[in-house]
Amino acid sequence: MAFTAFVTGGTGFVGANLVRLLLAQGCQVRSLVRPGTRLDNLQGLPIELVTGDLRDPELATKMTGCQAVFHVAAHYSLWQADRQQLYDSNVLGTRHVLAAARQAGVERTVYTSSVAAIGVKPQAIADETYQSPVEKLIGAYKQSKYWAEQEAVQAAQGGQDVVIVNPSTPIGPWDLKPTPTGDIVVRFLRRQMPFYLQTGLNLIHVQDVAWGHWLAYQKGKTGDRYILGHQNMPLQELLKQLSALTGLPAPTRSLPAWIPLSVAWVDETVLAPLGKPPSVPLDGVRMAGQFMYYDATKAVRELSLPQTPIVTALQDAVEWFVTKNYAAVNR
Repeated sequence: MAFTAFVTGGTGFVGANLVRLLLAQGCQVRSLVRPGTRLDNLQGLPIELVTGDLRDPELATKMTGCQAVFHVAAHYSLWQADRQQLYDSNVLGTRHVLAAARQAGVERTVYTSSVAAIGVKPQAIADETYQSPVEKLIGAYKQSKYWAEQEAVQAAQGGQDVVIVNPSTPIGPWDLKPTPTGDIVVRFLRRQMPFYLQTGLNLIHVQDVAWGHWLAYQKGKTGDRYILGHQNMPLQELLKQLSALTGLPAPTRSLPAWIPLSVAWVDETVLAPLGKPPSVPLDGVRMAGQFMYYDATKAVRELSLPQTPIVTALQDAVEWFVTKNYAAVNR
């Protein structure tokens, strides 16, 4: 009997890479797509597209016959005005997907959380055993991912087979929107980064994140969470590596945190209520003031999570963005 995987969020960055990996592993893929969603990341792939959203009342029927559900979809926004939409999509949407998978008799669900749900450990590196108090998670997005993960934990405690994965910061191809980190690469290629912020990220090749999902389905423990990450790196070092790959100069001056904080505060609290779309999210700037470092040892040890060099991930991202005409490398 063919193995069929039901994927939410297949049109997105992680989802598009996961769909390709599942196909390469010989799986049949059924992908949930919202009406009107751009399908660029799935064009030409031999998959079944199912129209609907995370709270579709017929979702269980659409999952019937699938052995696995990979719930990757999530709403991402750092705008404070999107708090309700984040809760509805990420928390209530996850609750509904899990209930539908249970009703459809799906053997195992892999839920895509985020290190955002774990939070930042001050002046230290966080692993799966750490949890920031939810009130200290910066912004509605991180808090929504925390509460969504609690839905997965409660489902597992209730007897449903659910494994949780927490990707850190993926880099690589198929970053359509792009993500905030992909946007850093694009702006670097366009020579639109005269300054950098004093911050740091845990980076991982997006294809390793896809592998982490598949390996979690095969090897993960029900109810456990696994950080899918690799290398902790200051933003300044990331930009230096991009410079070495492209021949473009890296910014040499850092921007004091109070400058973007001031711009973001004016944008969201003064201009946005007057009808001007804000350009800089306040929560995004507040996050950037932290070094968001994580330890993926558990996933490497228990799941055999691959650890592709970050320079390869950056090279793959640059090549994809240039090929897709996001930017040209003009030395």
